Amino acid sequence: MDLVQALQATLEPEPVATALVSRMAAWIPATCWGVVAPDRDGQVATLCEKGLTASLEPALRRVADWVIAHDQVCRSGDLSADARFESAASVAAVAWPLRGRERVVGAIVGVDTGISDRAPVFSAALDRALTDLIGTAALTLDAVLLLERTEALSVTDDLTRLYNARYLNLALRRETRLAARTSRPLSLLFIDLDGFKSINDSHGHLAGSRALVEAGRVIRGSARETDIVARFGGDEFALILPDTPSPGALQVAERIRDRIARHEFLAGDGLNIHLTASVGVATLPDVAAAADELVQAADAAMYRVKDRGKNGIQAAVPDR
Repeated sequence: MDLVQALQATLEPEPVATALVSRMAAWIPATCWGVVAPDRDGQVATLCEKGLTASLEPALRRVADWVIAHDQVCRSGDLSADARFESAASVAAVAWPLRGRERVVGAIVGVDTGISDRAPVFSAALDRALTDLIGTAALTLDAVLLLERTEALSVTDDLTRLYNARYLNLALRRETRLAARTSRPLSLLFIDLDGFKSINDSHGHLAGSRALVEAGRVIRGSARETDIVARFGGDEFALILPDTPSPGALQVAERIRDRIARHEFLAGDGLNIHLTASVGVATLPDVAAAADELVQAADAAMYRVKDRGKNGIQAAVPDR
């Protein structure tokens, strides 16, 4: 399979970037190469690199930013003497924008520690080959990034940008099967914001929506990297905690409850509202053997907190 076929056969951005970097490094020797483009979260990042060091990364990113912003090729024998890059490091650089169908989706950048008073020049044949290679890679990268965004929208809550209930159900079934197969625990947290309705009633639904976004950030920031965080609906959130027994899940639940209670909601609007949360915890296999049972157990535990006066956590108990 040639490079073009390899590029077009993938459905993920990283293999596209890796193939492009590999070929560019073979054609144009440089100290380092990198592809800079939006990652899965929409943040501009170095998707792939070869030979990149901490000392060279600022130069690579700076050139990439310029190329993306101006949609122009950059060839510089010495960035420190280049008016486009004031106070830049003394390195040479070449870079091309990765042009998708309707936009620039990133940049391919080569940085070399060998400097010159002249910009790099390539033969006409190499220039044509570079144009073809980079064009194919850019269109492929554009397509796979669009696919990722489309897939993300189908499983993402429009308001909070957390996962939605649809994805939660799919992920919970997947994680339940995995936990059963590996004999590892799996915990589920259900979180309800106590008194949230009062925000909508007193300050309007737009304020309520902003408060939900803040709550989502607090919850996501209180969870671990491996936890799956979703907005279940309304003012309810849920967390899937893989490989987590009940004691560990209760620690996460208490951390979320505490941070929600200490957070000043809508401070930017001058309101400084305080909310609390009721959190139910259910663990497989302690209280459930299937995804639906885990949901019911976590939901029931959450409502036991509500019945006791709210602002607390509760582990589900097995049916007797």
